[in-house]
Order: sequence, then structure tokens, then C-alpha cells
Amino acid sequence: MDLRGKTILLTGANGGIGSMLSKFLAEQRSKLVLCSLSRGSLEKLERDLAASGNANAHCIIEADIGSNEDRKRIASECKALGGIDLLINLAGVLDFSLFEEQSVEVIQRTIGINLLAPMLLCHELLPQLKQKDEATILNVGSIFGSIGHPGFVAYCASKAGMKTFTEALSRELADTNIAVSYIAPRATATALNSDRVNDMNKALGNSTDTPDYVARQIVNHLQQEKALSYLGWPEKFFVRLNALLPSVVHNALVKKLGLIKQFARS
Repeated sequence: MDLRGKTILLTGANGGIGSMLSKFLAEQRSKLVLCSLSRGSLEKLERDLAASGNANAHCIIEADIGSNEDRKRIASECKALGGIDLLINLAGVLDFSLFEEQSVEVIQRTIGINLLAPMLLCHELLPQLKQKDEATILNVGSIFGSIGHPGFVAYCASKAGMKTFTEALSRELADTNIAVSYIAPRATATALNSDRVNDMNKALGNSTDTPDYVARQIVNHLQQEKALSYLGWPEKFFVRLNALLPSVVHNALVKKLGLIKQFARS
């Protein structure tokens, strides 16, 4: 896919991955519609992109994708711009806790923001995406959408739902102009991960990618028009192993359960 001149709606634009991805997409001469909850951080991002010398005028939308009213407003503002060519569902939340100790509100918000909200945003934007000669929806998931991990039960469920939603929607829209794809990063060094998550990853020997690396891989995924990408080794191997021999991955994680629970309860 040639990203030049494409109008791209990016949710979670002010996050660690989102801000880097905005920079790289702007370098491709895309026109960006940047969406997040914080207008202040969006305005700073807009200034930074302008200072980088990109000629395109970008648009910012302060909105909560979990709100029906705000999703309709996002769609309305995108339509006023002439519609979008590409939707990137990046916004997400994460809470590292044992499932039985999580509040109902946290569980609901995790499923709501990570799964239900992007599904409904897709639903809201499909009519205008269909007006384009070609359009793309990219859902950003997680390796944990394919490997259930202790301490991240609700998060894993939300990302597994996102993966299957992408798969089903891509098949349903296979006879249209809209391509639907999915990319799954592994642990990334952003504010989404608490100190406890970072300490646990170090104790377990898990590798962590930089936002810069993940953002570049997302751009590569789009340019190469991939349907599915997993990031990180050996994580992408474990995804395949978990699909073929789940008991092997299960036993490996259970052996580390005491350490995982120690950090989850800290």
C-alpha cells in the first residue's frame, strides 16, 4: 500500500506507539486524523508534526472511543474531511492483576475499550470506507490475544476477541473494497505497562520492544499489505506452539505461576 495522500484515522494517537506511528505516517505524506482522550497531548503532537516539516495539515479529535456519542462525532468529522482511507484501531488499556482481585469496573472497561469500542467504531465508519476505491482497517492486538497469560485474563480475552473479530470481518468484507488486517506486538516499553509489569518481564526474562520499533513494523505491515503479523521472537513461535500444542505452553507458564502472582499482587 502506498500511504502517500491517504487520510488515516488513528486512535490512541498520543500514546508511546501512537505518537511514533503518527511521526512515521506523516513522513509517508499521509494526512492524519489523530484521536485520543487528551486534547493537550494531541495539540503537542500536532505541533511536533508541523515542526518536522510535513506539508499536510493534520486534524485532531479529542474523543472517548468508548462513548457512542463520541464515536458518531468521530465519524462525522472524518466525513467532513472527505472520508478516511485507513482506520488504525490502536487505543487500548491494560491492568495487570489477578482476575479475582480486579474490580468489575476494570474488567468492563478493559473489554469495552479494547474490543467493543473498536468494533463499534468500525461499524460506524464502514459506510464511508465503502465509498473509497480501496480502504483498510488495521486492528492492533497483542501476542496475549493468542496466548492466555496469568495476570492478564481480561486483557487476553479482549485481544483474543479483537483477533477473531478481525478474522471474521476480513472474510465478511472479502468481496468489497475494504481490507481488514491484524498486527500483534509483544511487550512494549510504554506507559501502558506499570513498573510491576516491567519488573515481572525482567524476572521472567521476557524481551520488550521499543515504541519506535513497533511503530515501524506497523508501517511495514501496511505497506506490504499483510493480513496478519506477530512481532517478536520467540513469542511468535509460542503463538504457533500454543495453537498446536497448548499443553506445552500451559505447563511452561504454570511453572512460573508463583513468580507471576508475586508481581501481580505487589
